[in-house]
Amino acid sequence: MSDEKPPAGGSGKAPEPSGVDLARVALRAAREAARARGDAAQQKKQARRGGLRSGARTDRRDPMALGAAINRLLTERGWEAPAAVGGVMGRWPEIVGGDVAKHCEPERYDEDERVLLVRCDSTAWATNLRLLAPTLVARLNDDLGHGTVRLIKVVGPGGPARRFGPLRAPGSTGPGDTYG
Repeated sequence: MSDEKPPAGGSGKAPEPSGVDLARVALRAAREAARARGDAAQQKKQARRGGLRSGARTDRRDPMALGAAINRLLTERGWEAPAAVGGVMGRWPEIVGGDVAKHCEPERYDEDERVLLVRCDSTAWATNLRLLAPTLVARLNDDLGHGTVRLIKVVGPGGPARRFGPLRAPGSTGPGDTYG
């Protein structure tokens, strides 16, 4: 036989809770349930009022949705037209069509002059876009609002880097008629 003695409690199990311990456990569970119900009721009440508020009445300091905050910022700063034109640059293939969008892309918008600069990858596409420019201006103004784009300035591809060396004639413009 071994010399080990059984634990002091008898069978080694934790003692079962008595009446006072059971009451404490029940009270703790009731408090947590009440707190959960109160949080849910508070959230419903805030949702009915339109969210969190800074005071009794609504004002500029109240929290607002991100979209509403961005719209307010655009309006306050006067950025509506540049933002709208930026959206056009993102939807360029939808506005001009897939074929034109493959060869011509908008580069920048001058808000003061209301001019949209478009770069084409060849002189042929630049000529084609110059012919389509009045139609595109009308289509853009229908989309953005009258007078947003006054003119589309079309530029062809940039020429190769001009190198000055022993084989170049001084004052030569190079092959500019092909690239511009």
